[in-house]
Amino acid sequence: MSTALKISGLNARYDRADILLNISLEIPAGQSVALLGRNGAGKTSLLHCLFNMGPQWSGQIRVHSQDIAGCPTHQIARLGMALVPQGRGRFPTLTVQESLRLAGLARRPHPNDRWTLEGIYETMPRLYERRQSSCSALSGGERQLLALARALLTQSSIIVLDEPSEGLAPMTIQDTLLPQLQKLNEQGITVLLAEQNLSLALQLANRALLLGNGQLVYDGPAEQLRQDAALLQRHLGL
Repeated sequence: MSTALKISGLNARYDRADILLNISLEIPAGQSVALLGRNGAGKTSLLHCLFNMGPQWSGQIRVHSQDIAGCPTHQIARLGMALVPQGRGRFPTLTVQESLRLAGLARRPHPNDRWTLEGIYETMPRLYERRQSSCSALSGGERQLLALARALLTQSSIIVLDEPSEGLAPMTIQDTLLPQLQKLNEQGITVLLAEQNLSLALQLANRALLLGNGQLVYDGPAEQLRQDAALLQRHLGL
């Protein structure tokens, strides 16, 4: 099995504040991984390092065997990795369909596109129903679907999600978000999911990473972490 993402000796800081300390991990292609930790543990900072769009960092990050040190964000995206950002960034003046067509312009050159606009509408019929609606008029769950759809239309093989359940009602998470994320697993897409919602994360991932004070304190089976009450209490307050 090929390696989708490899991080070696990653240290990151904002100005003089250390954020991440000696993080090393490897994610095989097609695996779904949950990145867990309290607010401030370094989850978002780690994701931003992957795209060279946040803190200063040292060490090595390889995306599909390509060292990304010094690469601009758009070049990293061209390697086949897409970010679904926290807050579901969108263009409020565009319609849903205009936003999706814009995302399609950024797709990687690919002989057989895995995702098309028609495929998105078939998989996410709610977006088809709302295709002529302004992005600013969407509900939280609809905005999250749109953010995920935009990432898929780039034809990326690695999808990185930053707190996708934030601000969503439990019913929306279970009925709207969870089924769509589970489909990524079924399609062999590599998923790195940063979450505080332990239940959602462990339903999706069979491997869990746990950050505590900028350090990787657990890397192993998700079910084993679920059963480690002491570790969950110490680093997640659960």
